[in-house]
Amino acid sequence: MGQLNRDDKPDEFAAKYTPRTSSLLILPKSATNHSFQHLYFVLTGIPGLEKEYYWMALPLGFIYAIAILGNGIIISTIKSEASLHIPMYYFLCTLALADLGLALCTLPSMLGIFWFDYKVIVFDACLVQMYFIHTFSVIKSGVLVAMAFDRVVAIQNPLRYGTILTSGEIAAEYAPRTSSLLTLPKSATNHSFFQHLHFVLTGIPGLEKEYYWMALPLGFIYAIAILGNGIIISTIKSEASLHIPMYYFLCMLALADLGLALCTLPSMLGIFWFDYKVIAFDACLVQMYFIHTFSAIESGVLVAMAFDRVVAIRNPLRYGTILTSGVVCRIGAAILTRAVCVVFPVPFLIKRLPFYRSNILSHSFCLHQDIMRLACASTRVNSLYGLIAVIFTKGSDSLSILLSYAFILSTVLSIASGEGRLKALNTCVSHICAVLIFYVPLIGVSVIHRFGKHLSPLTHALMANAYLLVPPVLNPIVYTVKTKEIRRKIIQKVKETQHPHC
Repeated sequence: MGQLNRDDKPDEFAAKYTPRTSSLLILPKSATNHSFQHLYFVLTGIPGLEKEYYWMALPLGFIYAIAILGNGIIISTIKSEASLHIPMYYFLCTLALADLGLALCTLPSMLGIFWFDYKVIVFDACLVQMYFIHTFSVIKSGVLVAMAFDRVVAIQNPLRYGTILTSGEIAAEYAPRTSSLLTLPKSATNHSFFQHLHFVLTGIPGLEKEYYWMALPLGFIYAIAILGNGIIISTIKSEASLHIPMYYFLCMLALADLGLALCTLPSMLGIFWFDYKVIAFDACLVQMYFIHTFSAIESGVLVAMAFDRVVAIRNPLRYGTILTSGVVCRIGAAILTRAVCVVFPVPFLIKRLPFYRSNILSHSFCLHQDIMRLACASTRVNSLYGLIAVIFTKGSDSLSILLSYAFILSTVLSIASGEGRLKALNTCVSHICAVLIFYVPLIGVSVIHRFGKHLSPLTHALMANAYLLVPPVLNPIVYTVKTKEIRRKIIQKVKETQHPHC
């Protein structure tokens, strides 16, 4: 079919088959509808340096940390120092805000490419990022013009500088508008349906004057948590020799820690950097949901890691056949599904409650028990469901881990040689540390909430911060120090970077 017969001339052959071919190439009318769009775009990093992305991730993260920390320090310094409340520094603060916005706009896609080799961006997300990048760029350009005008006035009219560039007129113009927006309609005072528009977060009671100096170490702690877990994830992803169940579970743990850190990052830095303690009601519920979800995921991953150690010690010869890639994926999916489904009703149970008295929370972030205590109605259903959720997740998980180590100990004690016992137990040290790092602060927070009402607010705040900050910071350090395979791969990558031609 379609071959040139001896009797056909070339022109006759073309005339014979061209209509059929062209009819195949004609698009249906619906396909020419210009409303069709790609579902996503593919981003490009730095062409030709794809193999170096792993090592470019660390300095890139450091650059973003400097950008965020540097501009945050400038903003908080100008905000907290009354002597800097003059037009020149107001414009500098605006410039720092624009730079901070630009950095945060590109942060997700840049780190997605260089840390996780993830280059896909959804069409709508791309439009949103494009909008904010150009908006902040235009803002920055305008601020530079304003700063130039400020210098013109300061140099040409130094005596009238304070009268020309005032802030009182702007405040007088916008204060009535702002106050009118904040005035509640009469119907909103109906206590049976009213909810606060926002909550007020609490930092560390009694140390408010030290927030300015606590901002830098706090930013450093978050940088360690994000960079440390990011390095572990990218190392396991890039090294084929680490593609075994033990490191897959470690990668899941690092992802959960990364999620926990990113959940609390905005409110914590808002308080300690900018003294901004207000959080919208719905935003508080979203933060609460993700904090409890990632916490449940981490608890489930610790159980999976304990099961991994049981199989590795009790059935080392069948380890690869029991924990296949498919089994690991199903375990991960089960952990995620359980966490999402168990925590999903909690925001809706909170949403139905009325709040019309105090709106001051006890911590720097939103937790279920903390929001629940502010409700002006019975919280029996919330308390009961919260108890069931805790028993189903962390309660059953802790018992499963204890049972797993009972099996491990019985197997280890049956090993004849002392060296063999020590070697078997040594493979569990990192996991035991991770379990203690997660459950000790969790138990401490639970005990204080139940029985420590007489303790100072400072104790409550420190324990809650330790509960969410300690695991993301210490887990990557523990696994890097105690797991020689991870440590060896990181050192190997560093040497390859330092001597690329060797």
